[in-house]
Amino acid sequence: MKIIGGKHAKKRVREKKPHKESFMQGVAALMFSQVLIKLLGLVYKLYLTNKEGFGDVGNAIYSSGFQIYALLLTLSSIGVPNAIAKLVSERRSIGDYKGAHRIFKIAFATFAVIGLIGTLILFMGAGYIANNWLQIPEAELTLVALSPSIFFVAISSVVRGYFNGRENMKATANSQTLEQVFKTFLTILVVEVVFIISKADTVYMAAGANLATTLSTMLSFAYLYLYYKTRRREVASEIKETVNYKPERIRTIIKKILFVSIPMALSSIMSSINKNIDSVTVVAGLKNFMTDEMAKAQYGILGGKVDTLTSLPLSFNVAFATALVPAIASARAKKDMGTAEKRVSFSLLITMLIGLPCTIGMMIFADQILYLLFPNAADGGLLLQISALTIIFTVLEQTINGALQGLGKVMVPAIALGTGVVVKLIMNLVLVPNPEIGAAGAAWGSVVCHIVAFIIGFSVLRKHIKLKISVSKFLLKPVLATVMMGICSWFVYSTLTGIIAEKLAIIIALIIAVIIYALALIVLKILDKEEIYMIPYGQKIYKVLTKMGIYKNA
Repeated sequence: MKIIGGKHAKKRVREKKPHKESFMQGVAALMFSQVLIKLLGLVYKLYLTNKEGFGDVGNAIYSSGFQIYALLLTLSSIGVPNAIAKLVSERRSIGDYKGAHRIFKIAFATFAVIGLIGTLILFMGAGYIANNWLQIPEAELTLVALSPSIFFVAISSVVRGYFNGRENMKATANSQTLEQVFKTFLTILVVEVVFIISKADTVYMAAGANLATTLSTMLSFAYLYLYYKTRRREVASEIKETVNYKPERIRTIIKKILFVSIPMALSSIMSSINKNIDSVTVVAGLKNFMTDEMAKAQYGILGGKVDTLTSLPLSFNVAFATALVPAIASARAKKDMGTAEKRVSFSLLITMLIGLPCTIGMMIFADQILYLLFPNAADGGLLLQISALTIIFTVLEQTINGALQGLGKVMVPAIALGTGVVVKLIMNLVLVPNPEIGAAGAAWGSVVCHIVAFIIGFSVLRKHIKLKISVSKFLLKPVLATVMMGICSWFVYSTLTGIIAEKLAIIIALIIAVIIYALALIVLKILDKEEIYMIPYGQKIYKVLTKMGIYKNA
């Protein structure tokens, strides 16, 4: 018999033993998934950029179409996983498992309709968007090829959000990893086939690359559907143990879902608009003083190579932003703000330790990295150096947004980034048409955009939660470790250049950079015992460090 709650329902929740590493295990699973996804994404990006007949111009066609798709995708589904996770987590924390599952079912139906509308808009409006918005007519086919993806990603996002809310990050991690594996394999396969059939036609190759995206989203949803089916008995068993259930009308639940998901999605919408500002303004602005082909190539560098490389570090950090939403929402529901404060502070510290060396390393080795990865199209060193500055602010912004959303301040991230986007639009319109600045104006616009968003978000977060981070721990020691890394790795590179092959010198220098930075973090003791314990296998790591004499037994 189902216990659904009511006037006579017992207000009790099953007691669960706290699991110290559950939060970080979820983060670790997502982090591994995201890193693998980005690496696989880099593989097919390298393949495309270096492919005969593709290059920077192909990247321009591919990226411009993809950014429009990303905007419509954001409108139809982004924000949904975190919103569903938040609502499901809150219901489950008080024992209302039936209510949590009902939210999932209604959300699935709602976003299936919204996703279908997004697909039809992109399919039917592809020609108009390519010719009038992007001013890249060749992008029409890429938009058509991408249109079905919107429907499949919309419904997939609901399933991912449901399992995130159950504090099961593996469903999201596995589905995203599989999607990228399929995308990488299919991109290479489809483009190779198109290359042969079309005799290296750039337009058809770009469309083929985006068709691979559509196929991979279909396969990813198929995995999630099967995963859910295998968990149906577990879900049904939980529903039987429901307490505190209050029946709500479908319309009321839809309003709640949209009330949470729309503000969360606004932040992603602003991020997508940020990218679309470049796709709309860069080519148009550069045409004032260079040919169409050159303008497209410059945008291809920004939208293809630079964006790909600067987004790599985000994969390490997005796991924290994702895991913080249900974790903090659950802590708030239980009125356990101490746990929330520890997790936010720890996440911000790790974010800083990830973002800072990536920023500096990419600035120092910009030309070398481009030469190493894109030997057939290595232009763009200055653009990469400037854009690398966005990394540290974007990763911090990611973590702050996850914390704010978990705290219920869902509009703040959107307002913060929206303010930054307005600043970027103005800078693009003023700087890009200037022959002395050109595409670098768009890169600087992105830097200022994320600085503004970070300042606003961090200011609001500090007002609502006590951050347990000192200046020395959060800023001075990480900066010192990064400086040591930069000096040592550049010295190694400078010494080896001319002695061994250029590419080998770059690889060795980058490996040395990672080793020096890791050693510096240990020697400077940036993480204390409690923080090391939060890391998966933290107790074993701490024992090794105490045996080495770096930490003392306490």
